[in-house]
Amino acid sequence: MNERLQSALHQLYLSGLAQSLDVRLQEAAGHQLSHAEFLELVLQDELLVRQQRQIERRVKAARFRDLKSLDEFDWSFNPSIKRSQIFDLATCRFIRESQDVLLVGPPGTGKSFLAQALGYQAIKQGHVVLYRSIFDVVRDFLHDEALEGQDRVLNKYLKPDLLIIDDMGMKQLPKRSGEYLFEIIMRRYETRSTMMTSNRPLEDWGKLIGDVPSATAILDRFLHHATIIAITGRSYRLRNQAASGSSGSEEDSDSKPAKVPTGSSGGKKHKSTTDLPTKATADACGS
Repeated sequence: MNERLQSALHQLYLSGLAQSLDVRLQEAAGHQLSHAEFLELVLQDELLVRQQRQIERRVKAARFRDLKSLDEFDWSFNPSIKRSQIFDLATCRFIRESQDVLLVGPPGTGKSFLAQALGYQAIKQGHVVLYRSIFDVVRDFLHDEALEGQDRVLNKYLKPDLLIIDDMGMKQLPKRSGEYLFEIIMRRYETRSTMMTSNRPLEDWGKLIGDVPSATAILDRFLHHATIIAITGRSYRLRNQAASGSSGSEEDSDSKPAKVPTGSSGGKKHKSTTDLPTKATADACGS
């Protein structure tokens, strides 16, 4: 490639084309490609590079705790997870239809892993994603409220096509957490998709956020168009202990039915692909 051509490609920001041009020129000569065929190939190269860069930018902006892929998930460890349900979500149809998703189950069974993997899949399909733990959400609002920037942080949570809120139920949340979460869910209701993971029964959400009316209002909207993925089984992280005969995992000592609070769906039947689990649900990613 001569210097004038290289300079022109640089000025036009065609770095992808510039990287592959020498190879494509040799390919065109060797296979006697027409001008149109050659042009199509080099333009495809440029588009691929731009798409990959866009994915990298969106992955960085999503702020995943760990970048996960569905190809890495151990489907054999917890058979309660129906692969067909997860791959149906991976089509991102629920995002296009502004529906929500709840992943609920004991610690270490893969909820955070699957939430982040589905978020990554959504990015690859062109969607904007934001991943935050529930503690990050509350911390963001408390920080910006002190600086009188609540509208700014709220806009950050309203813009993404998919908002993932992880770790609901790990511990009791600070005062006013219910107000912040309700504002997010209410404003995104039927306009954007929200995915949440929970490690506690839904009837405990009122205690967790210290506001039973807010919890009921949150669940009323969130569960209206929600697909619920209920996960049971052992912790992936504790599998070696289980194999050596260790007894009494933490989640077993705290088990109770995970039910939707009375009146939480306002009489509307939420979309659920499976029944809620019969044990308490607690969260962690089965990495």
